[in-house]
Amino acid sequence: MTGASGGIGAACARAFAAEGARVLVHYHRGEDRAQALAAELGGAPCLAADLTREREVDSLFEAARSALGRVDVCAAVAGVWPQEDVPLWGLPLARWEETLRANLTTTFLTARAFLRVVAASGHGSLVLVGSTAGLFGEAGHADYAAAKAAIVHGLLPSLKNEVVRVAPRARVNAVCPGWTESPMTRDALADQETVRRITRTMPLRKVARPEDVAAQVVALASDEVSGHVTGQIVVVAGGMEGRVLHE
Repeated sequence: MTGASGGIGAACARAFAAEGARVLVHYHRGEDRAQALAAELGGAPCLAADLTREREVDSLFEAARSALGRVDVCAAVAGVWPQEDVPLWGLPLARWEETLRANLTTTFLTARAFLRVVAASGHGSLVLVGSTAGLFGEAGHADYAAAKAAIVHGLLPSLKNEVVRVAPRARVNAVCPGWTESPMTRDALADQETVRRITRTMPLRKVARPEDVAAQVVALASDEVSGHVTGQIVVVAGGMEGRVLHE
């Protein structure tokens, strides 16, 4: 479980644990939140890793196999949404590269490390986490939208075809959350005008809870519930149809 110190990641960890799974809690910077979550889950293994660093990702999965005995499921939740709204013509190269590393590169390295485990064991389920930004775009956040689009439109369909070469029943799917309550979005969602604007194309005019996303991650990870589902994107966004362009 990568990014378990965040809102969606923590909810996923709790949801998997509630189903009886043994969970490893990963964090990068949110050590206090991750340690508290690990304690809540009965002393789950809790490990730090910078997922933009190849060696740290590989070491994380080695440690996960050592701590858990086997790794059957990976939920690649970790990612970063830059809060500042910057149009592309003003976007510094440094932010572009940082955002892609924090979202696309971390997902690539996580998926690669896990699929190496799958190749050795012959089974496994990978759930990637995209975003509605990758489906509809997001003005002021083209860097984030591009990273998430690459995950769900390039990486996902490629991996679901590759993994069966080494594990014929292994599956790769993705969840695309819309606006969801989390430490990362808390400041933006405190503004009721923002909430009103972002829910205008949604039949369910509310912001998602992390548990809403976690439930779909667990369902896709389950061979019993989703055993014949692979290469699919589940959008958790209240029926969102797009972005509001004009008031």
